[in-house]
Amino acid sequence: MIKSELVQRIAEANPHLYQRDVENIVNAILDEIVAALARGDRVELRGFGAFSVKSRPARTGRNPRTGEHVAVDGKAVPYFKTGKEMRERLNGGLDLE
Repeated sequence: MIKSELVQRIAEANPHLYQRDVENIVNAILDEIVAALARGDRVELRGFGAFSVKSRPARTGRNPRTGEHVAVDGKAVPYFKTGKEMRERLNGGLDLE
């Protein structure tokens, strides 16, 4: 599902809201999550999951074409961990044995 499909489904489920208002709400939520992560904060949505930022240290990589060693800078990467309720809903009907 892409963002426009999410906006459309929410708008259909809430006919009293205009689609442009739903789109503004979704964008505001996503923008605030990104801003919090950029500040280094953790964002937890109970039952859904938690967004956080993990740091990857600088390292020495290898160019696969030439085999030459190259320096790879350290960086911050977003990380998402699913919540317990989501995991249970996804795996509730599955018998994996």
